[in-house]
Amino acid sequence: MLLLTFKRKTKGLEFAFECSVCIKLSLTISCTLGTYIGCFSDDSRERTMKGAVFYDLRKMTVSHCQEACAERAYTFAGLEYGAECYCGNKLPVNIAKPEECNNECKGEKGSICGGVNRLSVYRVEELKAGTKQRRNVIYRGCFKAPENLTDTFPASLIQSNLTAEMCSEFCSKKEFPLAVVSGPECYCGYPTTHFTLHDSMDRLFCSRLQNISSTVKVPREENYCHVYQTPVQDTRCTDRKFLTTKSKVFVALSSFPGAGNTWARHLIEHATGFYTGSYYFDGTLYNKGFKGEKDHWRSRRTICVKTHESGKREIEMFDSAILLIRNPYKSLMAEFNRKYAGHLGYATDRNWKSKEWPDFVNSYASWWASHVLDWLKYGKHLLVIHYEDLKQNLIPKLKEMVEFLNATVTEDRLLCVENNRDGNFKRSGARQKDFEPFTQEMKDLIDRYILTVDEALKGRNFTGLPREYVPR
Repeated sequence: MLLLTFKRKTKGLEFAFECSVCIKLSLTISCTLGTYIGCFSDDSRERTMKGAVFYDLRKMTVSHCQEACAERAYTFAGLEYGAECYCGNKLPVNIAKPEECNNECKGEKGSICGGVNRLSVYRVEELKAGTKQRRNVIYRGCFKAPENLTDTFPASLIQSNLTAEMCSEFCSKKEFPLAVVSGPECYCGYPTTHFTLHDSMDRLFCSRLQNISSTVKVPREENYCHVYQTPVQDTRCTDRKFLTTKSKVFVALSSFPGAGNTWARHLIEHATGFYTGSYYFDGTLYNKGFKGEKDHWRSRRTICVKTHESGKREIEMFDSAILLIRNPYKSLMAEFNRKYAGHLGYATDRNWKSKEWPDFVNSYASWWASHVLDWLKYGKHLLVIHYEDLKQNLIPKLKEMVEFLNATVTEDRLLCVENNRDGNFKRSGARQKDFEPFTQEMKDLIDRYILTVDEALKGRNFTGLPREYVPR
């Protein structure tokens, strides 16, 4: 493979860009899909390209970043530190020297992915036509419009024959995650305290506004709107950093494996703006942006530390803990999936029907119970959070967790977290099986553990397990 360097001039400035030439019977030029714009300075405090952020410290490539940004309707893709990808519709202000973008892409030898506080920026507009079919406009529901639409939403458009796709495209270019349609009017913005998206209406309230001409005055009492999620990421809560001073309180985020610890870390990091640590090192999580994975778990530079450990010595090392508990049936299945197919995969039917599954249940079901019992016995200061409650009542429960961590969070930041609630580690849907994985013997065993844990929680004046845990 040969590496050719071309030069082009843009606005009087000269930029170099590279493409590879593959030789196989004939010469074929295979350039990156976007157009290279140049090397720019990046200020983490005042980022221009902040529409979406992705990390991959093992496999980041120029094309991966470009495709990710194009799929979310952004115009520019910028790569930094060889592994970080930033998307946006505006170019950074400060141009850097070309040689300052000198970090090799982690997943592509010979390609450059920015540098230290330097972005390699590409225009990806050309990709949009190819990826448009993959960018779905997600309908969030029909809602009563706020009192003053123009005060609530920073950008707007009035157009006859307005469609959801047209409004979504307009708001995507403006880098807003919500597109709001009220008759011929399109508004762009975020979920806020004035427009929380918590109280949806019957869709019939909005349907009568769809074909109203821009010359028709809509009565205030009939002012409802359709709300759509654009491909743009809500970035009001994506900035994270290590604690600037060592934490005086050493806090654990403890759970049985498969109980949603990674999801809870995602929520905590985005709500507080601080990284979480880990008793272990999971390269997959680190590669996806959980930078606290590589920090020593006792550094006290993270706001809390993930652990699945139990036992007196391991528990008493911590000053306090958030104890996350999930239905053991769901936890066991989630951990079995992770063990055989990774964080986002599913175990095969062959795995479930093998001897490995009953052996796993017999071993891990008792661990689910002993983990909770040990933390109740040896934990110094506990906040018990049930995964199911967190899922159903996200903002109130997340507020409890943030307060327990002695951190503060604004309502708008919480709404941003809610808008990004799933993060990058949610399995896509619950894969339905055509068989029941739990035998009656397994159920009897697990149900006994559920009753034991329920009694122990109530004995410590905590709320018992959610009723949905039993019976099955």
